[in-house]
Amino acid sequence: MESSEHGAMTAAVSGGGEGTPLLRTRQTPLVTRIYQLLLAQISAGDFKPDERLPGENDLAARFQVSRPVVREALKRLRNDGLIYSRQGAGSFVRVAVEESQPVLGYAPVETIADIQRCYEFRLTIEPDHAYHAALRWNDAALDRIAAALSLMDDATRAHRHREDADYAFHTAIAEATNNHYYMSSMQALKDHISVGMKFHGVSLMGPSSGLTGVYDEHRGIFDAIRHRDGETARQRMRTHLEGSRDRVFEGRALDLSL
Repeated sequence: MESSEHGAMTAAVSGGGEGTPLLRTRQTPLVTRIYQLLLAQISAGDFKPDERLPGENDLAARFQVSRPVVREALKRLRNDGLIYSRQGAGSFVRVAVEESQPVLGYAPVETIADIQRCYEFRLTIEPDHAYHAALRWNDAALDRIAAALSLMDDATRAHRHREDADYAFHTAIAEATNNHYYMSSMQALKDHISVGMKFHGVSLMGPSSGLTGVYDEHRGIFDAIRHRDGETARQRMRTHLEGSRDRVFEGRALDLSL
């Protein structure tokens, strides 16, 4: 079972209609589980380009699995072109952007109004991310979106909000568009988006937790992308971002003309 075919996660989430629950990651083969976890961490930027991954022993201890399981998961990441190996030195994250290319950047978040501005900008690009991702995804790209969604599922069941998994979900969609301008924008916005996601996570806690509803929004976006329904994916992403913004600001937008 541990040598399951590439795309096992996609198959797991494609077995039913819109209301079919996402198959829990722990029910998938161990190799796929570790592959998904590492994939989400790399997508979220936890490991930088050319950064060395922890060794097989460390990863086995961290994930409480055997070294052969870790070795197979790393092999899948290498086959996907996400990591590379150096003889005797270990595994490293592959460089995603040429060092000679200029790095896009934005002014740092300084006020609550900047969070609203970030949402405003995201609303101009991310619905189109979802639309083009629906039309262009391949198996590897869909697996990356599914891996991040699976982490969000686990966090929701544990009554937690994980900004890293949330960001990984949105960047995986941008990556699935096969448009490097979209991906570069999301990478440049990482710190700005993270601030908004932290505020959003706080807004979801309390006696009337909104975590399940927000997970369902993400699941709905994934379902539309998986079914190659670009217009629905675009609308669901817009609705999600507008809802996120309204939850952060409690429905009271700031006057940005001042």
